Amino acid sequence: MAEDRVSVRLVIRGRVQGVGYRAWVGREARAGGLDGWARNRADGSVEALVSGAPERTRAFIEKAWRGPPAARVTAIDQTLAEAPVEPGFRILPTV
Repeated sequence: MAEDRVSVRLVIRGRVQGVGYRAWVGREARAGGLDGWARNRADGSVEALVSGAPERTRAFIEKAWRGPPAARVTAIDQTLAEAPVEPGFRILPTV
């Protein structure tokens, strides 16, 4: 039986650029077996698409509030999304 999956688009705000947040997202997502991507946005936020088992996705979002030591997350906007086309987790260029 196929594992249930959920896909969520996150926009993470606060001090999340220049502190290794995007790389941290990649490491945590891969460690949690999640698919998707992360990228910096010109407005100073980090955008991510995470897709995987519901409990792993929830755990990732909880960790995203902390992030790496120098980060200070003030908000995470969440919306349901389509699953990524490619498996694995990628870091994308800034938009």
